[in-house]
Amino acid sequence: MAETAPVDRNAERLSVVEELLEGGTARQVEQTLSALHPAEIADLLESLPRPQRTLLWAHVPTDVDGEVLLEVGEDVRETLVDDMEPGEVLAATEQLDIDDMADFVQSLPETVVREVLAGMDKQNRRRLEEVLAWPEDSAGGLMNVDGVMVRANVTLEVVLRYLRSRGELPPHTDRLVVVDRYGRFRGILGIDTLLTSDPSLLVSEVMDREVEPIAPETPAGDVARQFEDHDLISHPVADAEGRVLGRITIDDVVDVIREDAENSMMRRAGLDAEEDLFAPIRQASTRRAVWLGINLMTAFLAAWVIGQFEATLQQVVAMAILMPIVASMGGIAGTQTLTIVIRGLALGQITRRNTRPLMLKELAVAAANGLVWAALLAVVALIWFGNGPLALILCIALVLNLAMAAAFGVLIPLLLQRMGIDPALAGGVILTTITDVVGFGSFLGMGALIFL
Repeated sequence: MAETAPVDRNAERLSVVEELLEGGTARQVEQTLSALHPAEIADLLESLPRPQRTLLWAHVPTDVDGEVLLEVGEDVRETLVDDMEPGEVLAATEQLDIDDMADFVQSLPETVVREVLAGMDKQNRRRLEEVLAWPEDSAGGLMNVDGVMVRANVTLEVVLRYLRSRGELPPHTDRLVVVDRYGRFRGILGIDTLLTSDPSLLVSEVMDREVEPIAPETPAGDVARQFEDHDLISHPVADAEGRVLGRITIDDVVDVIREDAENSMMRRAGLDAEEDLFAPIRQASTRRAVWLGINLMTAFLAAWVIGQFEATLQQVVAMAILMPIVASMGGIAGTQTLTIVIRGLALGQITRRNTRPLMLKELAVAAANGLVWAALLAVVALIWFGNGPLALILCIALVLNLAMAAAFGVLIPLLLQRMGIDPALAGGVILTTITDVVGFGSFLGMGALIFL
């Protein structure tokens, strides 16, 4: 029997919780929630309108409310924290690891952050401040300070006894960090090496000295690529002097990858990835109004271009029918190129040296597709309207627009990145405007020359 898809399970849980909130008892709701993972509870909270969300939040077990707050989007978290007392917020943070706590407190009001810091013990406050000193989207902001460090001049037997005395290891501990007496990085001792080597050997005899720690200022995206390229589960973070600051684990990297994917998808529509599904109408409409206004201005530009050829359209009605095809084909082709280039920039695959070959390749692809589809459209235009000049104009305009779409699909994200603007946020709107203007202008312009 096939396993139920995650989306179906989420929908099923949501239906059960909605029924319980309407007609069930508080005990039934609490029993249902106690059987769920914090991330699953977070999904339910994000899926409910605000009145039901507030009601459900009151039944979330207090021993997991910190993890739940960490899992929900920033907008939803704000609405929940606003209704909590400072003492409740502090209790929620006590359940979290230092790196998770850093992510959590950065989204809280400054007054609440001060109260949280004041309520922590000295050691944890110092650890948290070390993480908060780095940008959230850097290796320093991702790291945790719970790694296990050992010296190079002790035997493996000593290390094993030390680990047994600890009672437990931090999550995702697949390697130990080897340091000198000053806490400077010297290498890595894998747990597998520790367990399979002669206990009488020194750590220095079996440790991996070739590993390089990650610098704390390294962007989160670069950290994710390192984990992907080297199949890492955890990795140390060290400053310029080699002093070990902490470690990054795979669970934090997965969060980075997921957030990057969500941000990329949402930004193409001019939206925030953290936006609440049930945000207030005024808040949601204000956020979207800016993007709609930008699109309206670009639409007016395309309409103005069409208006310059009003006489042509009146003479040859067939051009009005075929005109959207040229712009649409250019838009699709440009979006394909734009997506490839944005992905290449995100992965660090595009440099100044390979930009020219990339441009030539995309132009060649556009020319090949343009010629094939232009020939097909010419046949359609001849059969449909019996107008040879019109079919020729359609062919030329289509090839030209696809070539322009490919060129600007490469250039726009490169220029936006150089200007410090996210290509995923603005690239699509700019490219669509260009392909519309070029498509309409070339098609109608050639029509004006031939038919008027």
